[in-house]
Amino acid sequence: MSEPEEAFKVIQSRSEGVLQSELWKILDVDSRKCSRIVKKLLDSGLIERIEFRKNGIKTFILKAKRRPVDPGLIMAGDELIPCIGCELECSVRECHRLMDWMYELAISESEE
Repeated sequence: MSEPEEAFKVIQSRSEGVLQSELWKILDVDSRKCSRIVKKLLDSGLIERIEFRKNGIKTFILKAKRRPVDPGLIMAGDELIPCIGCELECSVRECHRLMDWMYELAISESEE
């Protein structure tokens, strides 16, 4: 995994964002290299950078931008993935509703 991909994964995993001054420590790179990684992610439109002061020192909070979900990823034919809105406590490997949905997805793709 490339450093920008790894950085994006870290940023994406934290809904509240991550301080840029902490990101370089998490990635185990120097602050200069982190700045270049952040610039690549900003230029690609994957993250946003919000000015933040911590102990009087200016830094930035990095947050992943929300992107619209491709409806094709949550639909099998005309069926919406059953996990959306589901309140059952289940294991993915043992969920009959999900398995049925995946079976329908496989069938609909093979018919195309």
